[in-house]
Amino acid sequence: MGPWSRVRVAKCQMLVTCFFILLLGLSVATMVTLTYFGAHFAVIRRASLEKNPYQAVHQWAFSAGLSLVGLLTLGAVLSAAATVREAQGLMAGGFLCFSLAFCAQVQVVFWRLHSPTQVEDAMLDTYDLVYEQAMKGTSHVQRQELAAIQDMFLCCGKRSPFSRLGSTEADLCQGQEAAREDCLQGIRSFLRIHQQVASSLTSIGLALTVSALLLSSFLWFAIRSGCSLDRKGKYTLAPRACGRQPQEPSLFRRSQGGPTHCLRSEADAIGPRRYSGSLRWLQDNDAAPGPLSRHLPAHREGVWPHPPPTPAKRDSPK
Repeated sequence: MGPWSRVRVAKCQMLVTCFFILLLGLSVATMVTLTYFGAHFAVIRRASLEKNPYQAVHQWAFSAGLSLVGLLTLGAVLSAAATVREAQGLMAGGFLCFSLAFCAQVQVVFWRLHSPTQVEDAMLDTYDLVYEQAMKGTSHVQRQELAAIQDMFLCCGKRSPFSRLGSTEADLCQGQEAAREDCLQGIRSFLRIHQQVASSLTSIGLALTVSALLLSSFLWFAIRSGCSLDRKGKYTLAPRACGRQPQEPSLFRRSQGGPTHCLRSEADAIGPRRYSGSLRWLQDNDAAPGPLSRHLPAHREGVWPHPPPTPAKRDSPK
């Protein structure tokens, strides 16, 4: 496979990769929106506590998700435009965006490996605080918040061996609510599904980002070296010359050993009526030079032209 074929294949792969990265950015944006405005997360975030443990983690996750979506979308758009237009600057901008997106995803993976239960612990701590305040206090608002959380996750109470409110928990879950699962297990089950989707998107994003980095770097060097070039994108008009670049208009330039078809093409371009005589004179001059007698007055029967008359002599005065 020649270099031109490799560049064409790389350009097609780059366009396909940019398309899938745009789809990935759309998926991440949908997940970030559901995380921020979703009812399951919003009911935990809006709990009226002096210090909500989940709120800080929630804001950090939302900001990181929006930044990742912006970097992926901008990198895909710049790289696709650079591939079509063969623009070196746009390709460098796309490579920079993909590099930042790759660093952000590596940081997310490291955070997931180092603290795999941070989000889960923050949500469970928030529920524990709301539960304890609702059981201890007499405020109707706190009981409404606890009931909203339990209705959202379809759970009731918590069955913890470390609970100190065992005498009061029996009055909380009555009737059909008593058949519901423990709220701690319900929250863990919901977060497990959410984290599996996030891990899948992160893995796909890492694979696509690495592919985009390799392709963008290869195409950048190809554009820089000038071997990619189905079209450069910039066109310049050069003067038409026959054999060499003309220094003066070709109509009044005597050709030096050039072929006569160039003059004919110029005659066709200018017009057959206006400059036909001049072009015929040029074509005659392009032929081999004739003898010197051709440029002298013609003689007849060996008689040369008469010499110029001599002035009459005057007699000197005596």
